[in-house]
Amino acid sequence: MGRGRIILAALLALAFSGCSSRPHGTLVASHQVAPGTSVVDLLVVTTRQPNDSEPGVMFSGERGHGVHFADIAVSIPPDASRVIGEVQWPDGPTPNPAIQFATVRAEVLSREAALADFNARIRKTPRRQVLLFVHGFNTRFEEAVYRFAQIVHDSRAEVTPVLFTWPSRGRLLQYGYDHESASYSRDALELVLQALQRDRDVGEISILAHSMGNWVTLEALRQMAIRNGQIGSKIQNVMLASPDVDFDVFRRQIAEIGGVRPSIFTLFASRDDDALAASRRFWGNTRLGAVDPKASPYQEVLDRDRVKVVDLTGIATSDPLEHSKFASSPQVVRSIGARLAQGQPLRDGQAGIGDHLGIATAGAVSAIGGVAGAAVAAPFAIVDPATRENLSEHLGAAGQKLDPQY
Repeated sequence: MGRGRIILAALLALAFSGCSSRPHGTLVASHQVAPGTSVVDLLVVTTRQPNDSEPGVMFSGERGHGVHFADIAVSIPPDASRVIGEVQWPDGPTPNPAIQFATVRAEVLSREAALADFNARIRKTPRRQVLLFVHGFNTRFEEAVYRFAQIVHDSRAEVTPVLFTWPSRGRLLQYGYDHESASYSRDALELVLQALQRDRDVGEISILAHSMGNWVTLEALRQMAIRNGQIGSKIQNVMLASPDVDFDVFRRQIAEIGGVRPSIFTLFASRDDDALAASRRFWGNTRLGAVDPKASPYQEVLDRDRVKVVDLTGIATSDPLEHSKFASSPQVVRSIGARLAQGQPLRDGQAGIGDHLGIATAGAVSAIGGVAGAAVAAPFAIVDPATRENLSEHLGAAGQKLDPQY
């Protein structure tokens, strides 16, 4: 047996052993709230294609035409039954709400119904504050819903939560498709921000973007600034969590946004982020989320544009990839909620919020390809179920391309 096939056999054994499935088809409404649970109501705005053929999916990873809306309520287990900062993923369409996240309500809305629903909620929200979340790469619709519900619950922020979810196929080797889908969605996100800015019932807007979600967020803000001469005055916080954005591109984006008020942007960076290290190998340049904020030229640019930095390098968490360490600490998530409630900017030494939705090794695998790329991914697959699942889907294709003499 050739060396390549030996590697492939070992990786296949790893990929299929102990594989934990990601949530799929779990957005089946129970219309019941179990005792002791908490319910988070989310308004969803998406550029994904509706999926009516599979129960509990609602939206796929394909690109839809126009913008779609949904109202989803998620039940979260009692704090005593879960680890704060983590999502207790449902394992099917009928999860146990005492120990797992569960869907209470899931309904697709018309634009008119979504607007009426949003305005009714925002009027009841202290300071009429919106928290808009934009997820990252390799994220299924269900995963984005449950992760944002966890963020809202664990931060204890009294906000009206709005999830903006773009078409990610939720596949490790679809990095390129996901990146283009983020670009595909920037106009829609700008329209959402423009609508929130114009809404008389909205008092403040806070934005939290993670990983590749920072690309679509910064592009939308850049377009808003060019169109209006500045970004909306109601936008008070823009939190860039582990941004998978080229630093030089960010420098141009922030210059176009211009006139940034002090402390409106907060960057959560970590130099030991393995996912961004893989992305750097793929793109060939430093990612914004992995810069050293005290080194040149990064410090000069960040200081000039008044970008506050929360340096999370060296902070130990349960996240083996160090890409979502800001999600793993209860104190961190709740400090964000407290800051949002008080209307204060985030400062260095405080932590942020995020998710660990399987960004693991896309850059390395996509750049190297085949068995060699899978070999890079293998160490992550040992500890990351999402990576194991993705490996199991793609190693077969890699095996078919092997040269018998390899």
